[in-house]
Amino acid sequence: MTDVELRQLRYFVAVAEELHFGRAAERLLIAGPSLSQQIKSLERDLGVRLFDRDRRSVSLTAAGSALLPHSRDLLERADDLRRRARRLSGSEPVRLGYVNWLPPDLTARTSAVAQVHVDAWVAPSHTQAARVADGSLDLAVCWVRADDLERRDLCARLIGADRLYAVATGRDTSDVPARDTVVLLDDDTTSWSSWNAFAGELARDTGARPVHIADGGITGPAFFDHVRRSGSPVVNSPKGQTTPLPPDLVKRPVVTPRIHWTWSLTWRRAEARSAVLAVVDALCDGADDLPIHGPGAWLPAKDPYRR
Repeated sequence: MTDVELRQLRYFVAVAEELHFGRAAERLLIAGPSLSQQIKSLERDLGVRLFDRDRRSVSLTAAGSALLPHSRDLLERADDLRRRARRLSGSEPVRLGYVNWLPPDLTARTSAVAQVHVDAWVAPSHTQAARVADGSLDLAVCWVRADDLERRDLCARLIGADRLYAVATGRDTSDVPARDTVVLLDDDTTSWSSWNAFAGELARDTGARPVHIADGGITGPAFFDHVRRSGSPVVNSPKGQTTPLPPDLVKRPVVTPRIHWTWSLTWRRAEARSAVLAVVDALCDGADDLPIHGPGAWLPAKDPYRR
């Protein structure tokens, strides 16, 4: 069975246990329509209907009830196979997930202490933190708040930081006060949960104007269209910081305050493997000196590095 098929079985088990697509989607940290689509695809592949569903309820069909214990058993055996294969290889890699940023010298820093496997599934911060908590990853570079760490029983160290700037029309590249900027919040809370939390607090603290959107325009061409329509500089998210700007737009440094987004390296509080802890030390050495503090700097209230 391929990884995609195994993932579909995990989705099936989650829906069967919740008997509610919305709750199952929240538990799996995916969008509801994507979950529904994956279940329908699994039903087509298996040739049976797994659920009876209408607007009010979800229930297992007879076929779904019969296949549920076999699906759980298959997932357990697949997980056991992976664990055995890693032990037989003599070297179990440290699995590292990320959102959109990794230290550029990651390999040079870690090659002497462990074999680091960078996970190919690039996902939002809250998803990667949840994967560390459930054991799917050993480490993740993501944005977290202090209460996220407490709730998921995780530890974190500062590994990097971005100073966010605004994007504007015209040719003026001078400093712009945060109160004169716009921050975008997207209605897709599954994909943009972390950014929405950060941007909402930024607006409340600084007077920046929040604008709700529903087109995923936090980054990419849609973001640039929002800038052109807004009439005000728009704060760029970390995912858009390295994207080249179109020729009709410019960067403007945000001041009063200077806005910082922190990247944490997270791991499970109960982690005892020396390879994982050695990677933490190798990657976070020197990060405490990043210029995220001092007069005029801003971090959210529950940022783990706020003083």
